[in-house]
Amino acid sequence: MNKIAQFEKVSFEQFEKDWLKCFPETKNVKEIYDSIKLPKRATTGSAGYDFYAPSEITIKRGESTLIPTGIRSKISDGWVLCIFPRSGLGFKHRVQLDNTVGVIDADYYNSSNEGHIMIKLSCDAHDEGHTVNVASGDGFSQGIFFPFGITVDDNTNGIRDGGFGSTTK
Repeated sequence: MNKIAQFEKVSFEQFEKDWLKCFPETKNVKEIYDSIKLPKRATTGSAGYDFYAPSEITIKRGESTLIPTGIRSKISDGWVLCIFPRSGLGFKHRVQLDNTVGVIDADYYNSSNEGHIMIKLSCDAHDEGHTVNVASGDGFSQGIFFPFGITVDDNTNGIRDGGFGSTTK
């Protein structure tokens, strides 16, 4: 196995700013921050690193929920981290990422938001009034590292500073 990345927590200041944008009614953000678990694989044969809910999360049918994970990833050049929903949540409740697959590029780590990985989920369950509750500390998404290549005539020299949509002009 290639060891090509390392997960870290973002600073408390960055997490607090992002968390309160999504959940402004939160009283004790420091307690949530202190409980953040770094992603990890469940077994030696697992490809995916489970991302854990920093706090209890409710995903209502037909709505989206943006989850600041408190996590960033230092990734070697030539690799990308792709984020997917946990298989069980998708199968049982039709929980999915709003952008289908999250793509975390290696240079995202150096962004002004510290490379804070934010995951936006929605529930497309068939039954009315369906909600999905993810308990604090439970896995809700998974990340898998993939190698990638570039074209022989690639001459890109842009520098990233941001998250969603920051590389398109």
